Amino acid sequence: MTTCPEPPQELRREITARQLSMIAIGGAIGTGLFLASGSAIAQAGPGGALLGYAIMGVAVYCMMQSLGEMATQLPIRGSFEAYAERFVDPSLGFAAGWNYWLSWTITLAAELVAGALIVKFWFPHANTTFWAMGFFAILLGLNWMTVKAYAEAEYWFSGIKVITVIVFLAVGLLLVFGGLGGDAVGFQNWTLQDSATGRSAPFVGGFIGVLSVFMVAGFSFQGTEGVGLAAAETADPVKNVPKAIRTVFWRILLFYIGAMFIVGTLIGFNNPNLLNGDETHVAFSPFTMVFSHVPHIGYYAASLMNAVILTAVLSCGNSAFYVATRMLHAMACTGKAPKQFTKLNSRGVPVAALLATGLVGACAFFSNYIGDQKIYALLYNASSLSGFLVWIGIAICHLRFRRSWVAQGRSVNDLLFKSNAYPYGTWLSLILFVAVLFGANAGVFRAASFSWFDFISSYLMIPVVLLLYIIHKLVYRTQIVPLKDCKF
Repeated sequence: MTTCPEPPQELRREITARQLSMIAIGGAIGTGLFLASGSAIAQAGPGGALLGYAIMGVAVYCMMQSLGEMATQLPIRGSFEAYAERFVDPSLGFAAGWNYWLSWTITLAAELVAGALIVKFWFPHANTTFWAMGFFAILLGLNWMTVKAYAEAEYWFSGIKVITVIVFLAVGLLLVFGGLGGDAVGFQNWTLQDSATGRSAPFVGGFIGVLSVFMVAGFSFQGTEGVGLAAAETADPVKNVPKAIRTVFWRILLFYIGAMFIVGTLIGFNNPNLLNGDETHVAFSPFTMVFSHVPHIGYYAASLMNAVILTAVLSCGNSAFYVATRMLHAMACTGKAPKQFTKLNSRGVPVAALLATGLVGACAFFSNYIGDQKIYALLYNASSLSGFLVWIGIAICHLRFRRSWVAQGRSVNDLLFKSNAYPYGTWLSLILFVAVLFGANAGVFRAASFSWFDFISSYLMIPVVLLLYIIHKLVYRTQIVPLKDCKF
């Protein structure tokens, strides 16, 4: 084992252009789309879910343009954690780094629970803990190998996800218009009324319903910013990072908006098998439910889709393991985390950081004791909050990055990659992310019976990150970095 010397030992640049491009395309296609999208339909109806995902898609595109500009200019270990330290405040870098690590360890746990939920399509009474342990062992093994092994596994995982979504869109459209035989489903679910609750489509739950979708969409899109971290291990980042960033908008437009339209059109918002926290019904993936309607081969088509979705879960868990491990290693190399996490094995993998990440992610093993759907909703909600805090930090860093670049006498035309969204898109994403951070879970206050459990799980990450920032600032007496002193 080796540790970071002075200067720290560099991670290996073994991620190729082919791999980075597919990681960028598939990075945000996971259980947020394949499973949690059912929650969006249940809470807001087809219109509310589509609107929520569309608005969030625009904001994420703007954020990724900001990150792309910084990551191309400075493809360094730690990415936005390092940018926060260089361009804003070392205490913000400390809080951002630990928040991001927590975010992805929570996501890892969520993916393990999601995998166990997906298996229940075949085995309704399966013990989720045992399945979660099995998936955990597979992901740990993949990440124990070289970064090249991770990138190659993620390349194929992402390829499967992309093909799956394209096939889903094609089959879904045929089902809507009756192209596969049988009656056309049409657009009846866009005007569906639930006599039991009095709710009606397309906008179930009104404005609060759309706000709640923002949180689900945030979890779904989380991972796009991982390209910034992968830049430190990417060959020729000046060329390959911008290329990967530019794919984000089209991925969001085609995959998410298209998929949400198909799901909302083919599945009623009151379907009990959508993810809605009801433990009396098994939560299925909306994609699996859509394929079950294929005439004559519904069950077999749904089983095949379910198997593919399971690989998507493993892909997301694989990414969560990788990203969280690299962030913890980066923080350790700059003194923000214990130096034990700087250790690399002979293959260049930060094993101590990997094991620490896995230890926290293993909280998924307790899902049997709380309830599978409930703990999954809790985990993706906490992960979404952390993700929005990360995105807010990226937007703030970009505003400071541009100001300091100009303040130090540099020309904007000298940037290796220029954000198409600056400055209006950067401000738009920042304002929207802050609004969602505090408003998306406002529904907990209007519930018939207020629950402290729901309240704490909805807002816990905000005071945690604030506390990290305050404690670091009090201990180290840090100051806002002057524009002329920002390091490029």
